[in-house]
Amino acid sequence: MSTFGTLFRVTTYGESHCASVGAIIDGCPPGLELSAQDVQTQLSRRRPGQSNLTTPRDEKDLVHLQSGVEHGVTLGTPIGLLVKNEDQRPKDYSETDLYPRPSHADYTYLQKYGIKASSGGGRSSARETIGRVAAGAIAEKYLKQAHGIEIIAFVSSVGKVHLFSSVSPARTDADEDNDEIEDALSPEFRALLVTVTREEVDKFPTRCPHLETSERMTKRIIRAKEAKDSIGGTVTCVLRNVPAGLGEPVFDKFEAKLAHAMLSIPATKAFEIGSGFRGTEVPGSKHNDAFVRWENGNLGTTTNWSGGVQGGITNGEDIYFRIGFKSPATISRAQETAQYNGTPGTLAARGRHDPCVVPRAVPIVEAMAALVVMDELLIQNARRTAVSLLPPITTLPPTMTLPIRK
Repeated sequence: MSTFGTLFRVTTYGESHCASVGAIIDGCPPGLELSAQDVQTQLSRRRPGQSNLTTPRDEKDLVHLQSGVEHGVTLGTPIGLLVKNEDQRPKDYSETDLYPRPSHADYTYLQKYGIKASSGGGRSSARETIGRVAAGAIAEKYLKQAHGIEIIAFVSSVGKVHLFSSVSPARTDADEDNDEIEDALSPEFRALLVTVTREEVDKFPTRCPHLETSERMTKRIIRAKEAKDSIGGTVTCVLRNVPAGLGEPVFDKFEAKLAHAMLSIPATKAFEIGSGFRGTEVPGSKHNDAFVRWENGNLGTTTNWSGGVQGGITNGEDIYFRIGFKSPATISRAQETAQYNGTPGTLAARGRHDPCVVPRAVPIVEAMAALVVMDELLIQNARRTAVSLLPPITTLPPTMTLPIRK
């Protein structure tokens, strides 16, 4: 389906080479100051042609607010957003009339619908994510103003080039029974999650906020590009100041909604939150996040291997997660494959494509995170408002409620 969200609902439309792409946003609170520039900032971070590491397709991706905003203020009615496609080249895809591109969606879309877009990836193209990024920018502005929430994503790996992170070191048989292992995340990586800013991320074309690692990533992407090939990578995202209590167990747990959102992004293949797969190697006695009372009176945790979510509900700590993006499927290197009718042949795809998607995926990840948090906040606020209208209950045993702070 093309709609995401329960109370903050986003419907995207458009294909790679149609006249325009965009979104309809329903459920945005009224009274939010909003301009086209608020949306354009994130769209410009996502747009193609930013550097020699991305596709050369020349799209300005200028957003046009169609409805739901007057005199720079949201009305509470549906917001329409439109971005024109201006640099389409459908003829670049004539070879896909005969060949389904290996590991692309050409074949599966045809199997599902019995018809497919005649050029490009249609709805499976990353052009579709323009609507997501635009909607996410609106959600993010509300979250920042109303709750001080910060959402920062950055590239944490390209191919085998990793930022200091949760990558497991080489192991030997002697390590298997050794529980005195290092932390699931390096101290440098944990410090980065607390301090990293978008300004630091955007200093580098790879969007990896570490000079030496970014330079190595650049070389790896260029090597793939020169070989007419592609390479994958990972994006890490941190959410700060998200209040405790968000998430709807059991099927709509917070991390489940995050995983849903992230794995709906084109080219994604993996999702992990907190210590993730690395945390499976750590005993509970070392992995558990002990509670502590902070100076402001709130309960917090001394560590954060849970990634800010416990029992599917946010606990007030920073939320961090990582998404894996595969190597882009469309490459210009010749590949032995088969036509739709099964005839063997060679496909060397044309068109303009990213040799690595992760630098441009950063604002898409941020947008989908913002949509999840916005929707969950509205749901939780609706619950709390409904409860506040009831007379207080004073007969419950103390084990059923939070203690009164002294």
